Amino acid sequence: MNIAIDLGNTFAKVAVFSEYRLEKVYEQIPLGKLSDPVGENTYDGVIISSVNQDPQKVLATLPSTTFGLVLSHETPVPITHGYATPGTLGMDRLAGVIGANALCPEQNVLVIDAGTCITYDIIDNKGHYHGGSIAPGIGLRFKSLNTFTAHLPLITELSQPPLIGDSTESAIKSGVINGTIAEIKEIIRMYNNKFRDLQIIVCGGDAAFLKTSLDSSVLVEPHLVLIGLNRILLYNV
Repeated sequence: MNIAIDLGNTFAKVAVFSEYRLEKVYEQIPLGKLSDPVGENTYDGVIISSVNQDPQKVLATLPSTTFGLVLSHETPVPITHGYATPGTLGMDRLAGVIGANALCPEQNVLVIDAGTCITYDIIDNKGHYHGGSIAPGIGLRFKSLNTFTAHLPLITELSQPPLIGDSTESAIKSGVINGTIAEIKEIIRMYNNKFRDLQIIVCGGDAAFLKTSLDSSVLVEPHLVLIGLNRILLYNV
């Protein structure tokens, strides 16, 4: 059994795998309580990806493992890429495309991770990661309108708004949500023009909400990053 841990700023996601099979996922785990879902069991391997925490310290608090790995830009991975600044590449982006390649081998896949930021990352049917783009997420767009204007309220509710807002609140929701959906659809169209037989996979906190406005062929995989982390771990064992 292996463990994949995705450390965020405040919480962590922990997944337990039996080789390639995902057995269980624990979400919203406080960083100081990672031992709760992990328990006292001894695992074959553990991999940790971190936004800004010290993963080595976290690794030291976990039960003994046969193999422990902290993901970095120097870690061997089962894909190729030509990212010009590998030291700045977010490990969640890298794990996401590796997860996509594992789920859809020998396919062109565009990964859209809709969280705090919306990231677009493309991996081709030969397992080569080309890069992508980073844009503000829905929540970040709402917060920026509230923070950088004098009177616009902070919107937190996610619901499909009308095209034409008849109040300040509904106008903000229309601009942010309809604008984000239009952006995603247009970027998908541009990638479809560049890569044939393109599969779209959406993950991240806003994935399920956005899926209702996208084509039915779009896959939603909320655990894509964890799947990718496990593949990296298995590749390095």
